[in-house]
Amino acid sequence: MKNSYIKLSLFFLLLLFSCSEEAIDEIQFGTVSGRVVESGTFEPIPNVKVFSSPNSSIVFTDANGNFSMIDVPIGDYSYQAKKDGYITKFEAATIANGANTELVFELELSTSENRPPDTPVLVLPADNATNQDIQVDLSWTATDPDDDTLIFQVILKNDANTDEITYPNITEPTFQLTNLVYGVKYFWQVTASDGINALVYSSIKSFSTTEFPITRFLYVKKIGQNNVIFTSDDDGNEIQLTDSATNSWRPRKNNQSNKIAFIRSNGAQNHIYIMNPDGTNIFKVTNNVPIAGFNSDYINFSWNANGSQIIYPNFDRLYRINSSGSGLTQIYQTPTSKLISECDWSFDATKIAIKTNNLNGYTAEIYIISSSGAFLTQVITPIAGAVGGLNFSVSGQKLLFTRDVSGFENANYRQLDTRIFQHVFSTGTTSEILTQKPPGTVDLDVRYSPNEAEVIFVNTSNDFLSTRYIQKYQIGTIDSRVTLFSGTTMPDWE
Repeated sequence: MKNSYIKLSLFFLLLLFSCSEEAIDEIQFGTVSGRVVESGTFEPIPNVKVFSSPNSSIVFTDANGNFSMIDVPIGDYSYQAKKDGYITKFEAATIANGANTELVFELELSTSENRPPDTPVLVLPADNATNQDIQVDLSWTATDPDDDTLIFQVILKNDANTDEITYPNITEPTFQLTNLVYGVKYFWQVTASDGINALVYSSIKSFSTTEFPITRFLYVKKIGQNNVIFTSDDDGNEIQLTDSATNSWRPRKNNQSNKIAFIRSNGAQNHIYIMNPDGTNIFKVTNNVPIAGFNSDYINFSWNANGSQIIYPNFDRLYRINSSGSGLTQIYQTPTSKLISECDWSFDATKIAIKTNNLNGYTAEIYIISSSGAFLTQVITPIAGAVGGLNFSVSGQKLLFTRDVSGFENANYRQLDTRIFQHVFSTGTTSEILTQKPPGTVDLDVRYSPNEAEVIFVNTSNDFLSTRYIQKYQIGTIDSRVTLFSGTTMPDWE
């Protein structure tokens, strides 16, 4: 009997233990992991509070926006990601036994409590400031009540046209305006953004740039692969007129029209353009017939006296065109199919000097034709060596040019001993202007000074690799050769 009682007790104990074990096994768990990022940018957000309802546990995201929870009882939950400055986001999740559930929260910035930036206050230049340089430093003050990072933009208008230029993504309350136009009134305004609220606009202030300075010299500098036109006053204060991204050369000023004509590459062709003395209002004059010859570096054109017309060569033909681009007329064609490289139109419009040469630039000659194309007289008969730089005196009674007296010729059009000459029509004589040219150098691109007492020209070593200098010389005065500009070519002095 006693053994039976013991056996029965053991049975119930085993039964009870078995039931308890099954009850414990029924409580099952899973894990939750995920990331919290900014909506739109997907940048991680650290220190975000993540918790669930029903409540399981509370965690915070790390520096990479990641979080994880372990031993989460299975079931259905609503998880929240919450941080000041952001809109709380909810994500539903079902936790399965032994499984990991991944959640991604994309939080949007909250604007409900964020205040907009204070209105920017424009400081410099002062309102209605005058005589400002064409490079102006702007400055302003700006604050944000929530210490948000501010991004600015500058809005610029002017009284010369309807253009509105916006300079965005400025991170400091300063900005430098460059390449402004002389003699223009500008209006400027600043906006501030905290990335949350709407843009805040400053008041509008104005300033005026100084008038364009008086400059009489024009020349060309090489910038990269391009020729670029500059102007300068007597003190050497220079201003760039054409963009470094374009190839522009051979500037010629006409004082009566107050325009500068020049040559510019246009695709595979070269064309004549005109612009204002400050480099604005560039206009393409030639279209159907480009300016062309044996070598674009040595080709030239000429204004008439009042600036209404331009003559220019196209291989063996000479054309006249109105500065407006209309009225294209052929006025001459060489009888021997030689190429016209240079031309100059006398001030009284009665004579045109032209220089012709063969395909290599040699066998050059200079002769004079009338404005209608009739042959008048010969200055130089076909001669060996390079010839160039035609320029009439204002009276039309003298003609400047250069000639390589060595007679040297090669495929690169190199010159060895190029000097300045003057032809006097009244006597029919040609003589050298003795400029005390240094040995081993050449004088090129000669022009009369405005008073014709001096000549301006380019001097360089006859290796044609050394620096080029624009110099002037007072005719008939010993030791009067003076260097005006270094690293420059193609001068014009009006």
